[in-house]
Amino acid sequence: MHTKPLGITVSRHILDNQHLHPEATGELSSLLIELIVAAKTIAAEVNRAGLADILGQAGKTNVQGEDVQKLDEYANSLIKRRMSRCGYLCVMASEEEADIIPVTEGYEGKYTLAFDPLDGSSNIDVNVSIGTIFSIHRRRSVNGQGEETDLLQPGRNQVAAGYIIYGSSTMLVFTTGQGVDGFTLDPTVGEFYLSHPDITMPERAKYFSVNEGNTIYWDDRVRRYIDYLKAENRPTGRPLSGRYIGSLVADFHRNLISGGIFLYPSDRKNPAKPRGKLRLLYEAAPLAFIAEQAGGRAITDDGRDILDIEPEELHQRVPLIIGSKAAVDVAARFMAGEEPEA
Repeated sequence: MHTKPLGITVSRHILDNQHLHPEATGELSSLLIELIVAAKTIAAEVNRAGLADILGQAGKTNVQGEDVQKLDEYANSLIKRRMSRCGYLCVMASEEEADIIPVTEGYEGKYTLAFDPLDGSSNIDVNVSIGTIFSIHRRRSVNGQGEETDLLQPGRNQVAAGYIIYGSSTMLVFTTGQGVDGFTLDPTVGEFYLSHPDITMPERAKYFSVNEGNTIYWDDRVRRYIDYLKAENRPTGRPLSGRYIGSLVADFHRNLISGGIFLYPSDRKNPAKPRGKLRLLYEAAPLAFIAEQAGGRAITDDGRDILDIEPEELHQRVPLIIGSKAAVDVAARFMAGEEPEA
């Protein structure tokens, strides 16, 4: 049995695990290592943000119509610049960019990269944990520059996905389809070391994470489910404790480690966005891949598996219910109108 020794560097870990993929050429490993270097640079900038003039808004909005934060802009630019010449990608897409991002001509590879450069950016100015989320697919087109269709693939086709959370410590969590591992950055040497091997999400949730300020905009199924989570029933582990940070990476990470369920359902708050708020390619699909690999589950509020959704556009939004399997299974019953008796 292959063991994962604590303290091994992430680069060594990636290279050592190539044997789990008999068809591996080493290109995906090299791509991940390049992306991790970008993450280290972002982490350093996040940690010194209070000492530099990069906190606060940049004075413009992204394709979603949201205010762009200066650190958002920095992270987006850094990832684009570093990855466009890495030689392993054919095309990229960012939550911050309206269109696909071509790679440098002559450096085309066989993978795609979709990323949210700095998730939770509305919390930057108040020093709450934020993160970078990434998703990698194999290209569908044959040669040369990639196309939008290369990016519009269901989450089930991902070859790797992960996130870097910048908090009290900086952690990298990722999967290549063989389980989930977590690495913690040692800032004194600038290296990620394996700290959380083979992460398994507890099947029973301890926490629920949802913005209850939107309660009046939910439909009855969602309201009944949240009431169910807050009702006392010791055999089922209820009531759950409410924990909501408002930074998706931070909320998901806590639930991944400790057991919990996160919900951002459809609501009537914004009629122009009836399908939910979170982005399929940059947020929902990569986190769903991680959740499933860790024993969890992710669905929409109409019961569809997030990983099976065929994307129709780069910035498609979806409702998201994600977390410990038992809690998501019960949520699916509520969403189908089949409420449990207790």
